[in-house]
Amino acid sequence: MSIDPYETLGLTKDASAADIKKAYRKLVRTSHPDLHPDDKKAEDRFKAVSAAYDLLKDPDTRARFDAGDIDAQGAERPQRQYYRDYADAADNTYQRRRGFGQDADPGDIFAEILRNRGAGSGGFDFGGGSRSAAGPDARYRLEVPFLDAVRGAETTITLPGGANLAVKIPRGTLNGQTLRLRGKGSPGFGGGPAGDALITVTVQEHPEFRREGDDILLILPVSFDDAILGAKVTVPTIDGPVGLTIPPGASSGRVMRLRGRGVAGKGTKAAGDQRVELKIMVPKDPDPQLRDLLTAWRETRGASMKGSTA
Repeated sequence: MSIDPYETLGLTKDASAADIKKAYRKLVRTSHPDLHPDDKKAEDRFKAVSAAYDLLKDPDTRARFDAGDIDAQGAERPQRQYYRDYADAADNTYQRRRGFGQDADPGDIFAEILRNRGAGSGGFDFGGGSRSAAGPDARYRLEVPFLDAVRGAETTITLPGGANLAVKIPRGTLNGQTLRLRGKGSPGFGGGPAGDALITVTVQEHPEFRREGDDILLILPVSFDDAILGAKVTVPTIDGPVGLTIPPGASSGRVMRLRGRGVAGKGTKAAGDQRVELKIMVPKDPDPQLRDLLTAWRETRGASMKGSTA
């Protein structure tokens, strides 16, 4: 998959913010690891799509990428030197570092310099000093519990130097999603601002719940008698236990829906549902009374069926 975020999302550089969001949602539905648990390529596509969206959804970050200030991973590109300071040097180190050969057009080089000056925050020091520049972004990985990801939480990570960094996990955070903490990266240069901290989240599996989009899936064991006679049972959800009525004659594999008990996204977005799949549990060693009852039922049912076909 291309590392260009526009190509990753199937867009061109003139795409609107709405186009970016629409493309992201479409690709997430077709590549989310929860929907393709055994497809490693789907997981890789999902991570690439999430990273591309994280870069382009923020207007400032998108503008910096379009201007060439950062790469597709959000990292700062190496700071460029002013050509005039190096044009007369014997070894012409600037030309070698920027890829301009001996036959390069000076107009192209000067245009590149002007573009970089316009994109920078502050001018060059014509006395020989370097200009200020933002610090590089710092990248981290964070493993979070399933419920913290779907409900939102706050946690702390310890940085390599021993300092602690507070991280707010938004509700509905997806596996592989990257969180951006502005100004929490490496220090800037020459008085420039610090970079950002980019934190890629890995969501732990849950013993009972499984996420599918904004829906939560749960397999509910149901006793043999509750399935036959019906019952009111208590069902776990991500926000706590709720009541559920099992109708008489329920079969294994039947899916019941708890509206609004799934994952709630940001803002006013409606929560998904919780889908409860029933799994009828037959006792391994039925007691004699149950055996006698079922034996008599089988004989009666068999005789009734023979009579109906006579």
